[in-house]
Amino acid sequence: MEISIVDYGLGNLRSVTRGLEKAGATVDTTHEPAEIESAEALVLPGVGAFEEGMEGASEMTDALVEAAEDTPLLGICLGMQMLMSESEEGAGAEDDAVEGLGLVEGRVVRFPKTVGKVPHMGWNTLSVEHNHPVVEGIDGEHFYFVHSYYATTEAEDETVAETEYGHGADETVGFSSVVANERGNVIGTQFHPEKSGDAGLRLLRNFVEFASDF
Repeated sequence: MEISIVDYGLGNLRSVTRGLEKAGATVDTTHEPAEIESAEALVLPGVGAFEEGMEGASEMTDALVEAAEDTPLLGICLGMQMLMSESEEGAGAEDDAVEGLGLVEGRVVRFPKTVGKVPHMGWNTLSVEHNHPVVEGIDGEHFYFVHSYYATTEAEDETVAETEYGHGADETVGFSSVVANERGNVIGTQFHPEKSGDAGLRLLRNFVEFASDF
């Protein structure tokens, strides 16, 4: 199975490449719209700010949206957030949101101060809410997170798994840690599976197998 990692200038491509190769995939990287449209499967990684990510991917946006109609696509961390409709991160005084790819309906918002330490950084567990091949065998497992913003989905069944966060605070926030579109071919993980040990490798293998069978 050949998987193309989308290179838009943000994200640790080397770690993601190694993780996918351990999961049994043949991996290449691309920033060419034509190659994105023709890929067998895609991974959209990312570390950084939402607006910067969307700007970096601006020349690839149409290709990503077109490919997502019938191609397995996995967004990781910032890449997951970019799959959403919009984000409040980077919104100016006159705007209430920065537009995302719109592949999963929802909004990215910042953790409130009441949860304690922000960013959410470190290991946390998943609670699987809806069946999907990518989360087979990982309910309750620990994954590695680094983020100050989180996704909220508009349709309940678009949240495949949830995670709760509250660092030494009375209030916790439950957020979507794995999302998927209605068809199920566009998936996002707020955590970094490539940095999450055996559980992360299991998820990447699940994605490779899902993409092979799609």
